[in-house]
Amino acid sequence: MKIYFGFTVAGDRSTVETARCIVAWLEDAGHVVVTRHLVSDTAREADRALEASAVYERDMRWLAECDVFIAEVSGSSFGLGYEAGYVLGASEKRAVLFYRRDAAERISLLITGNTHPRCTVKGYTTFEEIVETLATATG
Repeated sequence: MKIYFGFTVAGDRSTVETARCIVAWLEDAGHVVVTRHLVSDTAREADRALEASAVYERDMRWLAECDVFIAEVSGSSFGLGYEAGYVLGASEKRAVLFYRRDAAERISLLITGNTHPRCTVKGYTTFEEIVETLATATG
């Protein structure tokens, strides 16, 4: 399965270790994560080295090609909201959004309160709580 993994580049990256664990789990399960670069320490610099339009076109192409959109949204950014909204509004794809429970107050209610039928929103405290949802979403 081809997966677009969303994670903030410009926002709060304090959950990058969890994001790395999600990407590793997905890859270990045999999936292709087209956005694995987002969990790199140099993600911001790499994206900023490109023209803004090139990032947009690349990411829209990847969203069109992916089978599912999975994101860690605790450090929520406008980009993550845009991606989730695009997937749910302009495609028939599923979205799975994870957020750290202790970050819920900082995250838009449009994310944590999402009841779209193709969207799964999962609060977590430990990575183990994420695994079951990942297995279901990619199984």
